[in-house]
Amino acid sequence: MELKKILLFILLVLFSNNLNAELIKPSKDLEPYDVVKIQLEALKNNNQDDLGIKQTWLFAHPDNKKITGPYERFRIMIYGQQYRYLINHSSHKISLISNSPNTFIYRIEILTESKKLFFYEWHVQKGKDEDGVSCWFTTAVSQPVDQGNTI
Repeated sequence: MELKKILLFILLVLFSNNLNAELIKPSKDLEPYDVVKIQLEALKNNNQDDLGIKQTWLFAHPDNKKITGPYERFRIMIYGQQYRYLINHSSHKISLISNSPNTFIYRIEILTESKKLFFYEWHVQKGKDEDGVSCWFTTAVSQPVDQGNTI
């Protein structure tokens, strides 16, 4: 319960309208679900400065950054066909599909502002941050599966 209070506080600080809010960095204290939730909330609340995309970039696995990076290239990728539905979406649901000691796979349900429903598969694995500390990072996000209009 205490961890949930801490996470809620962090999320409130992150998504306040204060443009100078600190971005959350990978930490050994964050669980796989927390990493996914932080990224989805960031993308849901992305602003003109693309702070949501910057937040998401921080939790991209270091090995993935070698392929998708630098940040500007990652930003363009997020605005592309595959991931654009994540930006400023209306709501999301996170469901665990499977897990092992070093890998968690989630099913993400995204409802866009235009009431279209998409599913993604989101993979989170252990990796080392810039200080060599073991943390959870996103390693893969699938192509969206279009479920059509909900209303």
